[in-house]
Amino acid sequence: MAALAAAVAALRAESGLPIAAVGVAMPATPDPAGRVTVWPGRPSWAGLRLDETLRRLFPGSRTAWADDGDLAALAEARHVGAEDVVYLGVGTGVGGGVVLGGRPLPAAGLATPEIGHMVIDLDGPRCDCGRTGCLQAIASGPATLRRARAARGAEVGFAELRDGLRQNVAWAREAVRPGVTALAAAVVSLGELVDPAVVVLGGGFAAGLPGLVGLVERDVARLARPGRPAPAVRAAALGGLSSLHGAVALARTLSGPVTS
Repeated sequence: MAALAAAVAALRAESGLPIAAVGVAMPATPDPAGRVTVWPGRPSWAGLRLDETLRRLFPGSRTAWADDGDLAALAEARHVGAEDVVYLGVGTGVGGGVVLGGRPLPAAGLATPEIGHMVIDLDGPRCDCGRTGCLQAIASGPATLRRARAARGAEVGFAELRDGLRQNVAWAREAVRPGVTALAAAVVSLGELVDPAVVVLGGGFAAGLPGLVGLVERDVARLARPGRPAPAVRAAALGGLSSLHGAVALARTLSGPVTS
């Protein structure tokens, strides 16, 4: 938190402008009072009151926060002009959001869909949450890189994996395949549940892997049942910045007097 406060102070000093409103995209799980209950990447932030913290960081500014997957889904839905969209963001974890009728599902104040913790494979790898077989445990960037290291028998970074896919190297294909299948299974299952017009695949890890969307789309077509067309799969139009665009849109909706 000290590092974040220092970064905010530096940005304020650099801009020299008053900050009217701030939107924050975050992957934490809050309770109804806005207190962080789970934040896997920031375990020390458990118990943090988000509203109070944002007011301290941005005094005199209107602030709001929302789940990063929900904001990414909303930004992508507005960008493509679709009312019903599912967003899957693949990065250090797997997140996502659902927009139906142009609005995030569920309504504000209710728990957000934890798409990354859909159980895809009961015999799959253990997830950070303690279960086995979560989508995140199979398709996230770290999970894919672990498989790449095992398949190659040597250390593998993201750039090497990306280049290996471009060159159609066997160990790179082997590393990516389980994640592709897991993402396709999630797309088909979500399609059965909410029938979106399109499923958007984004996040920094997914955006950087050549051909990933096409591979997922091919598996989705294979898994679709007769008489039930699978939803279209598209790359995020906003790249790895979908959540950021959503946070900006959230900030622009803020109006009224600042509360202390």
